[in-house]
Amino acid sequence: MSDAVTTAPGTPPIIRMEGVNKWYDSFQVLTDINLSVRQGERIVICGPSGSGKSTLIRCINRLETVQKGRIEVDGIDLTAGGKNVDAVRAEVGMVFQQFNLFPHLTILENCTLAPMRSRGMSKAQAEEVAMKYLTRVRIPEQAHKHPSQLSGGQQQRVAIARALCMAPKVMLFDEPTSALDPEMVKEVLDTMISLAEDGMTMLCVTHEMGFARSVADRVIFMADGKILEQAPPQQFFGQPQHDKTRQFLGQILTSHHAH
Repeated sequence: MSDAVTTAPGTPPIIRMEGVNKWYDSFQVLTDINLSVRQGERIVICGPSGSGKSTLIRCINRLETVQKGRIEVDGIDLTAGGKNVDAVRAEVGMVFQQFNLFPHLTILENCTLAPMRSRGMSKAQAEEVAMKYLTRVRIPEQAHKHPSQLSGGQQQRVAIARALCMAPKVMLFDEPTSALDPEMVKEVLDTMISLAEDGMTMLCVTHEMGFARSVADRVIFMADGKILEQAPPQQFFGQPQHDKTRQFLGQILTSHHAH
């Protein structure tokens, strides 16, 4: 695949979800999800809580399995299971609400673990890569500390650096700022904005509408397990089509007007 951010219209999408349905017992959490994401595209997914948005992105690296439909990442069929799952996970970086760092390892060790294990890098190589990305998220000086010695915003930036150390083709963010104190939100969003400017393919579940306006190519609105609306930010915020979208935006923009 070329490194060009702008992919030709004929290029197959890097992520393709077709007719995806998922149930927890009898509760249907995703209904007929169809979504294609091109390489270099930046997607923000929003919606009320319980709308299925976190489940949707967790299906993309098979943290959740689906009962019906097909999910392909970079031409690999995830729904086929087995080795395909490992192959996709190596290409898809994930950043969660909680930082999920190993508390007993240093920041540097947290970042070198997967590249040494999955990419077969030597310790020296992995440390070089880790320092490059810790510098990229502006905390190289924290490399030898443990996660508990860092602020939440710093820990989340480590989690982003750790994902980048695997050189993923896609980055998934599941409400990366919602567990942070307000004064730390900006440093994490700034890191994400700079990734977006580098042309990283990104899917972000977030309520940060300022971020959606400034970096998203497309904003997707979910409710009750369905994609109800998707549009470029200008159109999405300027002329929302669906009642539920309008209602959601009304609530969220009032509660976030301080941002």
